[in-house]
Amino acid sequence: MSSRLIDRVRNAQQKAQGADSGTEDFARIKGELHKELVASLDFEQVNQIPREELQHRLRKSLSDTINTRQLPLNRAERDRLVEEILNEITGLGPLEPLLRDPGITDILINGADTVYVEREGRLERANCTFNSNEHLMQIIDRVVSQVGRRIDESNPMVDARLRDGSRFNAIIPPLALDGPMVSIRRFGHKAIMAEDLIRLGAAPKPFMDLMHACVKARLNVLVSGGTGSGKTTMLNVLSSYIPENHRIVTIEDAAELKLQQTHVVRLETRPANLEGEGQIKAEDLLRNALRMRPDRIIIGEIRGKEAVDMLQAMNTGHEGSLSTVHANSTRDALSRVETMVGMGMTNVTDQRIREVIARALDVIIHLDRLPDGSRRVMAITEVLGMEGNVITTQDVFSFEQSGIDAEGKVIGAFQATGVRPHFANKLQRIGIQLPPELFRFRKDVP
Repeated sequence: MSSRLIDRVRNAQQKAQGADSGTEDFARIKGELHKELVASLDFEQVNQIPREELQHRLRKSLSDTINTRQLPLNRAERDRLVEEILNEITGLGPLEPLLRDPGITDILINGADTVYVEREGRLERANCTFNSNEHLMQIIDRVVSQVGRRIDESNPMVDARLRDGSRFNAIIPPLALDGPMVSIRRFGHKAIMAEDLIRLGAAPKPFMDLMHACVKARLNVLVSGGTGSGKTTMLNVLSSYIPENHRIVTIEDAAELKLQQTHVVRLETRPANLEGEGQIKAEDLLRNALRMRPDRIIIGEIRGKEAVDMLQAMNTGHEGSLSTVHANSTRDALSRVETMVGMGMTNVTDQRIREVIARALDVIIHLDRLPDGSRRVMAITEVLGMEGNVITTQDVFSFEQSGIDAEGKVIGAFQATGVRPHFANKLQRIGIQLPPELFRFRKDVP
């Protein structure tokens, strides 16, 4: 490093009164040192070294460099440089601190200079930037190459999964006009259980007790909701109610479910390879799953023609299956399923499609993310059957919002609608007796 650069470091510190490493000049100078150290590394050799040992070596090398060249960096600044270099070499650069933060559920990157994160249902600007759009593209390339995919102008959109299971989506120019865009949906390492939903106010205990009974009685349950409403979390909770001795087959686009049982077969769809071949869709996996002697089938999300096979499985001996669908209400969920079934049954009338849906589905649980960022069960709806050309339903439980308080928190009440569901008879036949007061339940939520 030249004496000129050393003088610039000292001048920057003097301007910051000897301690302020946050000035633009000092940050830029540290960036130059950072690039110099990265450029001096043999990456082929580095890839063979465990992270802990590499960190130790880099720390020692950096300390020797600073001492030899008399660079005025304190201990905290040295540690920060080592961490940044490690993140660039073995991780995802500036994203690593965000990925280690357990309170972050979503990371949204709108170009190199703009990063948002979601905490407790609310978006906030993150103190994180990339050096340039080229730097961000390097990180994107690193992620997609690890799963055997590519992203370029001819293929400007990609889905992938990070090492911790987080769902990764990227879209780049020319489709993204303002630079590369990345969305990361994170999933906790610890599965959320029913007690957690009750404690967080997502649903009261009577709701979850009823759903426990429904899963135990092998009712077919569909979870609906919008983006980020907690569908996968609810599916995880419902799956925990499945008896240990049942053989469960899960089908997902990206493995997100964390089942507690031991007898679980996990299947994941596969996109086409670089030559556009080898794609395995959910409907392909579902047809194969039916040959695997499953007691229960769980589809992470119904998105297309697999809805046909799922409903047929529910109607032909695979009761107690679970899935989710993107929808804005329970009635909208039925319409969405009808549309997807129609994609796979083009020669069947609407009446026939609705009959198949009405016979297959027993319960729909609808979730929503409210204006204050909280996620709540909005309705538990029973599918009754057909009346003419219409699928008939009735709400068993619901959440009624009455307003928003001075702090922006949603005010409302969980309550039973007062009707006794028809499936209560099925529960009773297997020895599950629902208490009468369950259907008169009301709980105000602050």
